[in-house]
Amino acid sequence: MYGAGDVRVEQLPDPAIELPTDAVVRVVRACVCGSDLHPYHSMPASEQGTPMGHEFVGVVEEVGSDVVKVKPGDLVIAPFAYFDGTCEFCREGLTTSCLHGGFFSTAQAEAVRVPQADGTLVVAPVGEDSALLPSLLTLSDVLITGYHAAVMGQVSAGSSVTVIGDGAVGLLAVLSAKRLGAEQIILMGRHRARTDLGREFGATDVVAERADEGIARVLELTGGRGTHAVLECVGHRPAYDQAVGTVRAGGVISRVGVPQYEEAPIGFGSLFGRNVRLAGGPGAQRAHIEELLPDVLEGRIEPGRVFDRTVALDDTPAGYTAMDERTALKVLVRP
Repeated sequence: MYGAGDVRVEQLPDPAIELPTDAVVRVVRACVCGSDLHPYHSMPASEQGTPMGHEFVGVVEEVGSDVVKVKPGDLVIAPFAYFDGTCEFCREGLTTSCLHGGFFSTAQAEAVRVPQADGTLVVAPVGEDSALLPSLLTLSDVLITGYHAAVMGQVSAGSSVTVIGDGAVGLLAVLSAKRLGAEQIILMGRHRARTDLGREFGATDVVAERADEGIARVLELTGGRGTHAVLECVGHRPAYDQAVGTVRAGGVISRVGVPQYEEAPIGFGSLFGRNVRLAGGPGAQRAHIEELLPDVLEGRIEPGRVFDRTVALDDTPAGYTAMDERTALKVLVRP
């Protein structure tokens, strides 16, 4: 990406092993993320392009001398962050805060160098022609992010939940809340094809209105109380304001949309006075992948349904355009 709206496909040197903990993975499927649209809208123009992409599944081509948990030929899922799996934060389950970790930014490509391969990569027992690849790809980001929103929102059996945003993360937050036993799931979104899929994933109600009108509608659906959890899957300030307006006293606002703002109300009149908790953050926790993988492999959930457009790698710029123009929900990229 060379600036807002300027995405190009270029030939770069092949990635190679640099450290004994590395692996090189040939990308089988990648995709464009909603968070990629933030720089697509606002990145300053530059003569030096920035590699893009943080979601991929692929086949291990080569491993460093210290790598023992994956081997060449394995089909692997890579979460959008890499981590060693052994530092104090990894042992506590917060792998995105790994002392030796970082975030991928080169996945829209033919191959990727994966640091900390043993801690990062999760082997999937399928071939590279499997029909499950789209659903496995969601375990790289959008499913584990939606699930992280629900977990951090303390969603459990009998919970009432509001999900703000009908993008792929929001829809998979609906699926995740349903999986965790939520009784009422209100999806705030206004794109009919998306909210229809949200209903199939488990939404009990859809609210198309926004701002004060949308808040009033959620309160109407909840007897004026709001919901136990609000999963904010957008990242813009109006979505946060909707979350404040729809959360129940004593509830949790769980944010996984990458925040595009620095200041927001947390004082007596917004969160403090109602004992509302604010949670969330990056969702690339390896434990989420390991927990959800059996459900994908055994067909209990089909998160890959969020992909409604497929492009070849050379056509990735068109994929950005489609998502920006909302003619595609989520674009899958294949070789």
